[in-house]
Amino acid sequence: IRGWRLGRCDGTDSSCWLLALGLAPGILPDSGTILGFMPDNSLEGKVALITGGAHRIGAAIARLLHAQGMKLVIHYHTSEKAAHALQEELHKVRPESVMLVRGDLNNGERLARNLVFETVESFDRLDVLINNASRFYPTPVGEATESQWDDIVGTNLRAPYFLAQAAVPHLKKTGGCMINIADIYGDRPLIGYLIYSVAKAGVIMLTKALARELGPEIRVNAIAPGVILWPENELDEMSKQRIISRTPLKRSGDTDDVARTALFLIRDAGFITGQVLAVDGGRWVVM
Repeated sequence: IRGWRLGRCDGTDSSCWLLALGLAPGILPDSGTILGFMPDNSLEGKVALITGGAHRIGAAIARLLHAQGMKLVIHYHTSEKAAHALQEELHKVRPESVMLVRGDLNNGERLARNLVFETVESFDRLDVLINNASRFYPTPVGEATESQWDDIVGTNLRAPYFLAQAAVPHLKKTGGCMINIADIYGDRPLIGYLIYSVAKAGVIMLTKALARELGPEIRVNAIAPGVILWPENELDEMSKQRIISRTPLKRSGDTDDVARTALFLIRDAGFITGQVLAVDGGRWVVM
């Protein structure tokens, strides 16, 4: 049975296969390895481009992928101090493994091409594109402006598309993948945040459409966080607790929950594409 590592089994006894399938007790993991599917899919030396990677969810993903041996290109816009602090932190672990690129994703297709070009120019390859950068603020009906539409849709939806388009040739060479950071509000709209909800709904459809267009060479999936990071200065503690109490897991998550999901999709999910994984404590099913 390919992919299973056994502790007390040399493969010559049929009972060992029953143990491997979990049909009988008595198996022990070898060398501290937990029994399970163990694909040969090391990330050592592979390269990821992460937009909005200087803080919050982006930084958590960057730290985890770097710990797996990946080289990183971290895009940022205004978070210069945080970006350089993160680069310095990661370079203490592995020098010259992280490059920073600054830019406004609303500058369009040219910036997208430049981000991908800088990645390949610096590290000679691209294995993973993570569209994480986002704009989030209220746009109530009757008050929203055209510039707000361009800003939110431009960062959340247009930029991921053109980055994906620029990355395709390089990801095909490496058999790479894309991850888009969506939102549970892309499926269940948030009152007062109409443009953001529309943009994230677009990200969900973009994920599914790209998965169809780019398979089998490139996998494309999305993560929809919820109850992970609260809007700054917009919710009091009572409001937060009320939201948490309505979720099946009755607690909030953290950025590491999203990072671990990204790692799974990159490293372990070779037969998954076109999917949106909600990392929200179950909130999606009760909204």
